[in-house]
Amino acid sequence: MRPGEQRTLDDDVLYAAIEAVLMVATEPVPAEVLAAVIGAPATSVQAVCNELAREYAQAERGFTLMQVAGGYQLQTAAEVAEYVERFVGSRRSARLSAAAMETLAVVAYKQPVSRAQISAIRGVNADGVVRTLADQGYIAEVARDPGPGNAALLGTTPIFLERLSLRSLDDLPSLAEMRVDGDAMEAMDRLAADKHG
Repeated sequence: MRPGEQRTLDDDVLYAAIEAVLMVATEPVPAEVLAAVIGAPATSVQAVCNELAREYAQAERGFTLMQVAGGYQLQTAAEVAEYVERFVGSRRSARLSAAAMETLAVVAYKQPVSRAQISAIRGVNADGVVRTLADQGYIAEVARDPGPGNAALLGTTPIFLERLSLRSLDDLPSLAEMRVDGDAMEAMDRLAADKHG
């Protein structure tokens, strides 16, 4: 083998190597990272991941291969999630409250957004909920407002995309598709106008 030349893998080894790496990964792995680790072209890795995802879905396995948060990740199939939860002993204590979901929606659709803006849209103080969402990794500070007070501006994280099985924020449904409280929609429209006006 010449210096700088990548070893080529036969299909069986490539499939097995990708599965093995994804099996031990704790977060989504981008195709480029898989390619570098395995020594195969990224296009081949993407094609294999897509084929594995189809195979798992057709075989009705206990897991799926999802493309989330900019990478690939093995996840428990929804149909058998309750059995895994029983085994792990979880009772979905990590399930988000209605207030947390509402706050997360505001951040997702209006990011970057300050705590004060979130509270104005929701009509209640959101500091506690924002802290909880940040502690759970759903949101984080992404910038600072250049205006007076230099407020922290919040946005969603890759964990948000991963937990909601989204590839990117573009996969979020439009606000028109969702049932949004009229007052909240009006407040979000005001915020958008303030940002652009």
